[in-house]
Amino acid sequence: MHRVFQRICPFYILFASVGSEVLEKSGYLLKMSGKVKTWKRRWFVLKGGELLYYKSPSDVIRKPQGQIELSASSHIVRGDGKQTVQLTTEKRTYYMTADSPNILEEWIKVLQNVLKVQAASPLFIQPDVKPAVKGLLTKVKHGYSKTVWCILVGKTLYYFRSHEDKFPLGQIKLLEAKVEEVDRSCDSDEDYEASGRSLLSTHFTIVIHPKEQAPTYLLIGSKYEKDTWLYYLTIAAGSTNINVGTEFEQLVCKLLNIEGEPTSQIWRHPTLCHSKDGIISPLTTLPSEALQTEAIKLFKTCQLFINAAVDSPAIDYHVSLAQSALQVCLTHPELQNEICCQLIKQTRRRQPPNQIGPVQAWQLLALCVGLFLPQHPFLWFIKFHLKKNADSRTEFGKYAIYCQRCVERTQQNGDREARPSRMEILSTLLRNPYHHSLPFSIPVHFMNGIYQVVGFDASTTVEEFLSTLNQDTGMRKPAQSGFALFTDDPSGKDIEHCLQGNIKVCDIISRWEQASKEQHPGKCEGTRTVRLTYKNRLYFSVQIRGETEREKLLLMYQTNDQIINGFFPVNKDLALELAALLAQVEIGDFERPFSTPAGQVTSLSKFNQTLKQVVEKFYPKRYRDNCSEEQLRYLYQRLSTKWMALRGHTAIDCVRIYLAVVRKWPLFGAKLFAAKLLTASTPESRLIWLAISENGINILEYDCMRLILTYLYKNLVTFGGFQEDFMLVVNNMSTEEKHTEKLLFTFAKPKVSVLTKTTTNTHRNLPA
Repeated sequence: MHRVFQRICPFYILFASVGSEVLEKSGYLLKMSGKVKTWKRRWFVLKGGELLYYKSPSDVIRKPQGQIELSASSHIVRGDGKQTVQLTTEKRTYYMTADSPNILEEWIKVLQNVLKVQAASPLFIQPDVKPAVKGLLTKVKHGYSKTVWCILVGKTLYYFRSHEDKFPLGQIKLLEAKVEEVDRSCDSDEDYEASGRSLLSTHFTIVIHPKEQAPTYLLIGSKYEKDTWLYYLTIAAGSTNINVGTEFEQLVCKLLNIEGEPTSQIWRHPTLCHSKDGIISPLTTLPSEALQTEAIKLFKTCQLFINAAVDSPAIDYHVSLAQSALQVCLTHPELQNEICCQLIKQTRRRQPPNQIGPVQAWQLLALCVGLFLPQHPFLWFIKFHLKKNADSRTEFGKYAIYCQRCVERTQQNGDREARPSRMEILSTLLRNPYHHSLPFSIPVHFMNGIYQVVGFDASTTVEEFLSTLNQDTGMRKPAQSGFALFTDDPSGKDIEHCLQGNIKVCDIISRWEQASKEQHPGKCEGTRTVRLTYKNRLYFSVQIRGETEREKLLLMYQTNDQIINGFFPVNKDLALELAALLAQVEIGDFERPFSTPAGQVTSLSKFNQTLKQVVEKFYPKRYRDNCSEEQLRYLYQRLSTKWMALRGHTAIDCVRIYLAVVRKWPLFGAKLFAAKLLTASTPESRLIWLAISENGINILEYDCMRLILTYLYKNLVTFGGFQEDFMLVVNNMSTEEKHTEKLLFTFAKPKVSVLTKTTTNTHRNLPA
């Protein structure tokens, strides 16, 4: 009966670590809403490790009203009442009430089961964990078959309904399990036979027999896939009698069994050592014939890289080879073990004993382990190989030490997503990265025209990169200062892209480089590089507390950039006052021209040139354009008078005065977007400014920037791209009957995306 129930209700299939307890549930609960603090009755669905809620059961086919993300760090606390529970996640705390104490107990039990599974599983503790092998298989147990998506992580096989599911149907612990291929010609297992004769004739079969448990059969469609699964399952089971896999894999396992004994003759086996000739078959087990062919091509590419001398004028030949080989491995992750094994092989020689291979093989290995790492037991093998050859007295040994650092950092921060950039490859080839704790560097530009060179390695994330930058420049963390790192657009258009903290700097440089090549084909290699800019992205008034002098200075220059380009409301007099303050900060005390006849002409010319530069750099374009010579002379005279009045003021004083003045505008720090407002009442669009601030979304008159109205964030229903426009839907609070109002704004297409992201992040990061 129990078996039948499982087949009828597959969503109640049991998870191995929690016995017979279910992990899914649905039903009504009262949920306390956010800011208003009122109880609302919602239909909750717990499925796949996620808790979704809808208005009613009939709405489950639609988008949920909300989602509560459960993780290993979530916890449940009973409330004061018998029917109330408090669920705390990484982001917030939720309060829910059930219709009865019994229903509440059921919910608590199922939620605790889910959290218990997540706390015990590496899939949830380490969401970026890389499976050794994965694929769609047919699982047979107790005579019942089911097609499932399987992934092997560590010593556990997890299976899911599909590759899109986050939460497994179950797991099989492989430690000390017996794993073997089934000889179908003589198999007589009744449970296995019950799965159907058609499967027997068309599938290869592996049986997993854990201790004191019934066996599970995996039916696999091809010999290549079967060999791959058999090898990795056998390794995961901890078998010491390795008779599966390629010759290379069997030798590695034998070395693992003797803990890499240095005197073992296995180390001198030709399969493990450098070869001048190509390979006729892959070193590792691969799940398809196409990948086996690709592995042989990969070895040839590596040989070309290793054997051709590095010639500086023609170094792009090596850049192309390295990028080609490593891109193949990113496209086909199954080849990542293969290339690591190939490069270990090519960095080892048989005669004299333990002599290490060509330096270019070490360089390619360094690039490789900066991107990804092989699976066990090859990870053990590569670590042992690097430890054995690490030696700060030799060029080869230094590369081995650098590779050790890369392995450690890749383990710490996870795999990369893009192939190495030209800059990364050149730095690795032309100078030994061993000598630099941060082997790569790039300038970061600021709004005051200066830049700071920042070092990083192959695994450095934007968050780590900014930590270094902030320490060097005396700035707070981005969460406190509101600053963020931006790149320019590879197309050359006037668009900037804000970088997320978890992205790796090397991936950013590589992707930018690839996009630039695609958009500017035929241009000279390496002539264009990404430009990084560090500036304020989200401004909140609470950030003023604790503001550093460097932050104030950069905020002043960023505001000046808005003023001269017409994104900040100033009249001519105020613009001149602010220009004088900036001149005092950047140049210092104003120097009058000398009155001596001999030097009068020269000093007067220098005097006028300085004033001209100040006006061009700090005075709004719209006020100086179309000025006559006479008007410009009068402007220079007024500027010099205001500048002279600041004599003796320090740069810090002037920055403080400047910010005190501009912060009087209520929308200081807002991000402005020029747009056309489309309304049903008027056939012609109206040019306006949209200003995104901590107060809400503001609409300003285009010419004078006068505030027309503000939509508070609490009244927003939705916003974002709609066809080619930006749509804003708000609750109209001006009438007694509440109704929604839809507004459409026309922008250039890239600006719609920028505006949506700016609005989302401003709303999300509003101070409590």
